Amino acid sequence: MPHTLEGFAASCHNILAADPGPAGCQKVCDLLRDVLQDPDFVAANVDPNGPERHILYEDPELKFTILAHSYKGAKNAPPHDHGPTWAIYGQASGTTIMTDWEAIERATADKPGTCRHVRDYELTPGMAYLYNPGELHSPRRDASTTLIRIEGINVTKIRRFPYIAVATAAA
Repeated sequence: MPHTLEGFAASCHNILAADPGPAGCQKVCDLLRDVLQDPDFVAANVDPNGPERHILYEDPELKFTILAHSYKGAKNAPPHDHGPTWAIYGQASGTTIMTDWEAIERATADKPGTCRHVRDYELTPGMAYLYNPGELHSPRRDASTTLIRIEGINVTKIRRFPYIAVATAAA
């Protein structure tokens, strides 16, 4: 069955209204995986020549935001979380190498946090991954990619603090 942005946003709203916690977010992540299998939905909502960050929908009640991202060429991001909210990354095209990080010391308004590498894994087209509040991660793209990302709150409207990756001593 074909998907529409309106139907997808309404389904996300209904899921999160019923359960705004991690289980509800995981259901939205599962739904995004399904939507990413619909090439017409992806073509209608993700422009490979579009901006790096394009808001497709922002829920007026629950405040979650659905975005399309188009990255041209290689691009890396430092370790980060999404402050007090969650985010779901859904790969539409290309490959993203995602790294998970463990916080050594949490970031504050006065001092960047520190973190250590935990693992790397690939997100390929059709995959979606949920990052709950406080979960540190960093994407690396070695070539052009597109994705659909859902933020629990539009992160441009919240304050987040930086992290620095540090090496840890071998055991």
